[in-house]
Amino acid sequence: MDTRPEPLARRRQFLSPDVVRAMLEGHSALGIAFAALIYVVCLTGTLAVFINELRRWEQPDAPVVAAAPAPETVAAAFAEGYARARAAGAAHDLFLMGPDAGRARLTVFARGAQPGAEGAWVADAQGRLAAPVRAPWTEFLAELHASLHLPGSWGGLLVGLVGVTLISSLISGLLSHPRIFRDAFALRWGGARHLQEADLHNRLGVWGLPFHLAVSLSGALLGLATLIVGLLALAAYEGDSEKAFAAILGPMPSEDHNPAPLPDLAAMIRQVGATRPSAVFASVTVQHVGTAGQVVHLGMRTPGHLALSNTYYFDGAGTALGEGGLEAGGVGQQILGALQPLHFGWFGGIAVKLAYGVLGLALSYVAFNGVTIWLVRRRAKGRPAPGWEKVWSALGWGQPLALAASAGAALVAGAPAVMPAYLATTLAAFAWAWMARDGRQTARALRLACAAVLVGIVAAHLAVWRGPFAEAIAVDAMAHAVNVALLCAAALALPLAVPAKARGR
Repeated sequence: MDTRPEPLARRRQFLSPDVVRAMLEGHSALGIAFAALIYVVCLTGTLAVFINELRRWEQPDAPVVAAAPAPETVAAAFAEGYARARAAGAAHDLFLMGPDAGRARLTVFARGAQPGAEGAWVADAQGRLAAPVRAPWTEFLAELHASLHLPGSWGGLLVGLVGVTLISSLISGLLSHPRIFRDAFALRWGGARHLQEADLHNRLGVWGLPFHLAVSLSGALLGLATLIVGLLALAAYEGDSEKAFAAILGPMPSEDHNPAPLPDLAAMIRQVGATRPSAVFASVTVQHVGTAGQVVHLGMRTPGHLALSNTYYFDGAGTALGEGGLEAGGVGQQILGALQPLHFGWFGGIAVKLAYGVLGLALSYVAFNGVTIWLVRRRAKGRPAPGWEKVWSALGWGQPLALAASAGAALVAGAPAVMPAYLATTLAAFAWAWMARDGRQTARALRLACAAVLVGIVAAHLAVWRGPFAEAIAVDAMAHAVNVALLCAAALALPLAVPAKARGR
């Protein structure tokens, strides 16, 4: 009788072949069903990491405020913002955002009680409002990532569900490849295309796994926040959503609309600074501003914490009402404070943002590449889907092209042209796919078009700002840095537009 021990790999098999096969089928089904949405959300999210830099690029002549403003500067900008908001019929809620390493702007936002009544202004280092905010493409990009421009809360819920789907895809992908960590550096180049694509898909998925899980989980929580608060209200507050929101977001304003003086923001900032000397001003929100029921949410940032700021609550008379605990409160409060910076990489400076940009592009490629693998395998098995290959190529490079074209339209024609340019370019990409010979021809043409549009954007930016451009660059070098980044992106896209035979293998 053979008493030799069973091979180690066989004895320690974690999952049975049937389970692995089921996981692989589930992973493929999830990827095929939601790949387009995942790809769009991941691509726009990668760009949204640099949203503050892109705002400065869109408006390079706005004043730069690099250091934390003094309490009197905040109060002056707030008072002037309130006066302008009243003149515009938008003095219901006021929000003032201070500078950080990437933003370098002091900005006042106003929102009225009626839909569409709003305003936004950039202030200088003395708190004087210098110009209205002009960043239509950046706002378009932010809304596209957060809600896909769908009405109400439906867009946020859909994006949250995309995050949940992405988490499920990552987990099922790991479980369907038992050797995925053992083969973390195995790349089969030059052979069958589906093996090459599969290896790249798996390697990028493994190398960036902590990042992929962090951004998908935080994105799911941010997108599903409204649903989570609704469930919390049902479970803990007998369906009272206002109490649930107050428990998470702090005190809410009362319905006393009698006129009242503006809150003394400078005194509130000093009051917080007296107990936390290292805290600097980050933001302030005043709801129902100028009324007896107004409430102040003052954001102060303390170095060494992941949260963008901790929130301190005051009533209109300056009485402290508590704090949010986002920096040093309970575990749940600190998680809430960490969600946004963890999702967008808004901590650790430009090095972390660049790492998020690279890893975000990798995740976007993983989402796109999964369907490519499925299409290549179909072709290898004698069941090609040339129509879907062209459609998928049109989506993959049509979206970068559409985003670039909409940015150019914003520079030349302003906010009204952004959405039409995005939709028209997206439709044009699919129209070209319908006329093209195959998916590769579709991709090559769209890549070349994307590179050309990126170069054109830089030229348009220089043309639009040719009068004040030199002065703007002297004040804010971020516009120049973004233009260089756009030219680098165009250079990276250009070689990919050349057929493989011309490049040589």
